[in-house]
Amino acid sequence: MGSCFSAESRNPVPTSPTSTLGIKKRKNFRKRPPSLDQRRGEHLHRIASRRFLNGSSDIASLFTQQGKKGTNQDAMIVWENFGSRTDTVFCGVFDGHGPFGHMVAKRVRDLLPLKLSAHWEVNLKNTDDVLQETAGNLNSEGTSISSPVETSVNFEETDKNPEIFQTLKESFLKAFKVMDRELSMYGNVDCFCSGTTAVTLIKQGQHLIIANIGDSRAVLCTRDDDNSLVPFQLTVDLKPNLPEESERIRKCKGRVFALRDEPEVARVWLPNHDSPGLAMARAFGDFCLKDFGLISIPQVSYRCLTEKDEFVVLATDGVWDVLTNEEVIEIVASAESHSRASQAVVESAVRGWKHKYPTSKVDDCAVVCLFLGLHSSSTTKMNEEKNMDEEESSSTMNAETGIDWSALEGVSRLNTLLTLPSFVHGEDDENCEPAAGK
Repeated sequence: MGSCFSAESRNPVPTSPTSTLGIKKRKNFRKRPPSLDQRRGEHLHRIASRRFLNGSSDIASLFTQQGKKGTNQDAMIVWENFGSRTDTVFCGVFDGHGPFGHMVAKRVRDLLPLKLSAHWEVNLKNTDDVLQETAGNLNSEGTSISSPVETSVNFEETDKNPEIFQTLKESFLKAFKVMDRELSMYGNVDCFCSGTTAVTLIKQGQHLIIANIGDSRAVLCTRDDDNSLVPFQLTVDLKPNLPEESERIRKCKGRVFALRDEPEVARVWLPNHDSPGLAMARAFGDFCLKDFGLISIPQVSYRCLTEKDEFVVLATDGVWDVLTNEEVIEIVASAESHSRASQAVVESAVRGWKHKYPTSKVDDCAVVCLFLGLHSSSTTKMNEEKNMDEEESSSTMNAETGIDWSALEGVSRLNTLLTLPSFVHGEDDENCEPAAGK
């Protein structure tokens, strides 16, 4: 969501190819056939269980709103029946930054789930082949593999170290690597100084696997021993001020330091140029920094859900910059319905920006709420029953009046400071992660 410092950084160059095409159409003009990306996009948009616009389903709600910095660079997705599995859902939010950040975020939103599903299928097939080979070996030795004792022991071991986590962790790592490599070859968008964060998850039954790069965040709402709602942060904001991240970047000759006007915000800089000043340590794209410590390798984690777990909130930093984890879960839990939960969080975040940073430009916000449904009742469901007979109020954001949005209170709300270096894109797009790093 991070915009760049210059005004033009959030918008494509005025002299884009589309502005000059078709001015003088010839009579024998033939419409070009749709590109592969267009055909793929049309196919994705026809999938009923895939949602990427403001709306809701029985188990999730999603909402995004453009800030005051230009084009909305946030993207989001909820894909139910993911991978043709009825008990599986994929969710993600993506926070673009740089001149073409909005295009990078949307491309990752569209393609990353497809790559993840493909790698998941391959890994499952490989696992099945190994199991079949093992079973054949055991049977050939006259050993039973269906005895109650064997089954019990295997279940306990799987419960401690779930096989689905190992399979999906490997799938996430491969999908993220392939996605970033493809972005480096993406001819339609210059990803050299543009990129996106990604916080994603797969829920299958009681299994929750989370993969994250950048500073977007996932928070679980659960209940403590007193049955009170408490937040549990599922991801780490991967910023350059973290010791492991800073050490890796410096070993790759990148620089990490904060500006004098914002000493609390560490940024990543090129070795010999004071640019681009990226406020995160991992991201898709941003290939100007990939040789200097920026990586797209996600942190992957696992949680076994229980009946105490109520919902998960994924959101970009436009929300977390002004709302705490506790405030967000309270907003969702007190929402009048599941369908309005994400919108309620965004509206509260916008109000938070106006209150805490009245002279700053409101950032883009994107929120996905996934309701887990493992419990018999929830606070939100009770609120739905309470408001069943009440007329649902239409809340529209008040238009800004009388406020000068030209001034910026602090560049801490920006993810990159756009001072582009003048050197050519290299051929080596691989992430730099030295052996002595993590």
